[in-house]
Amino acid sequence: MPRYDSQDSASKYSPPDVIRYFKHIDGEPELVVNYQPQLEYAQFPTKNMIEGNYIKSTTQKGAYDSLYFYSSFNLKAIVDSTSIRLIKDEFCLISYNQKLLEQDVRRANLKMERTKVYWLNWTENTTSFKKYEEEIIRSALTLKMLSFDKSGAILAALTTSLPETIGEERNWDYRFCWIRDASMVVKIMTTLGHHKLAGRYLNFIIDILPDKDEKIQIMYGIRGEKKLTEYKLEHLSGYENSSPVRIGNAAYKQKQNDIYGILLDVVYQHFDLFSLTVEHSEELWTIVRNMIKIVEANWQKPDRGIWEIRSENKHFTFSKVLCWVGVDRAVKIAQLLKRELYIKPWTKLREKIRHDIEQNAWSETKNAYTQAYGSEDLDASVLLMESYGFLPATDQRYIDTVLGIQKDLEYNGLMYRYKNSDDFGTPQSAFTICSVLAYKQFIQDWT
Repeated sequence: MPRYDSQDSASKYSPPDVIRYFKHIDGEPELVVNYQPQLEYAQFPTKNMIEGNYIKSTTQKGAYDSLYFYSSFNLKAIVDSTSIRLIKDEFCLISYNQKLLEQDVRRANLKMERTKVYWLNWTENTTSFKKYEEEIIRSALTLKMLSFDKSGAILAALTTSLPETIGEERNWDYRFCWIRDASMVVKIMTTLGHHKLAGRYLNFIIDILPDKDEKIQIMYGIRGEKKLTEYKLEHLSGYENSSPVRIGNAAYKQKQNDIYGILLDVVYQHFDLFSLTVEHSEELWTIVRNMIKIVEANWQKPDRGIWEIRSENKHFTFSKVLCWVGVDRAVKIAQLLKRELYIKPWTKLREKIRHDIEQNAWSETKNAYTQAYGSEDLDASVLLMESYGFLPATDQRYIDTVLGIQKDLEYNGLMYRYKNSDDFGTPQSAFTICSVLAYKQFIQDWT
């Protein structure tokens, strides 16, 4: 995917293209290029036509869409899927747009080399570590690929409807910007030295909240779209027959009270790093004040929680903790900006939320903080109480909670998010990031 500094401007050249470069090494290998694009989710047939130096693919019914295929190979052989002999370097290029310049092997190779330079430079600007350097770089590259420069949005994934468990229906469209997930990514990427990505994301937040009384959704489209209606594509069988295939995500209508704390955590990080020099600082300070108004009005109410339970609102512990985080970060931002008027009332609100959590989220039966108030079910999200500063790692209640979650949710070295039934029955798949063993090994290596 071409990406490099543009010669004509300060922006990056990053067209919606995918290029495949074939490097001839030896012999005369034969291959077949299987090119069968199915536009608009294959709801109607797609027709391929050779037009001069490219193949144009278009929808025949429904919404119009088109795709362009350029190649140094014989185009008729591509359309007919017949055998091709490789005797020199060749290329294939798929583009959403029709190309204005002639596409050839030399140009394809130049784009590849320039793209390598871009990513090598980007990697070099990433904070280095003595341990796990390769894993961190690979993860950082993946997160970078999920960011959309034109809007600042950061997608949860580039895919839709890959099942959590083969044959089940927990198949969601993740090609959207969740405020929670994106804010977590931004915090990490800032720590890794990539401040521009974080700046673009904060501009995205400012752009989607133009009015002071506008409520923030839990998620948005890649360009800030607010309506993300969910549909099932019944004509598609799904990955390994795991249906349904979905586009859109009905979760955009949900109330999730954790998003304010996670977003304000990122805003605090930027004020802490850049103080008043941060771009759009006044707009961000307005957002901070408005979010605390929302937290104050909603923290005592049930919500759908981090796992987006569709059938029931509960007083989820994680949501309550993140409401505390939101107010805590707002207090710290107010201290940085010397906004004395807000510090005292927000400090009182912070302590009120803390007391409520300590009284209602703890289970004497389980000897742990549980998934929700009045529940005996454990939930891996509660482990983040320490990461966000609600409790120190040495707190006995936190230690007991970690051990209890490991006992109840660990399976073959991996962790379930939770084991209690939800909208779709009992979860059957682990959630890799929750792995206690991996966490323990990391701590051992780190210390």
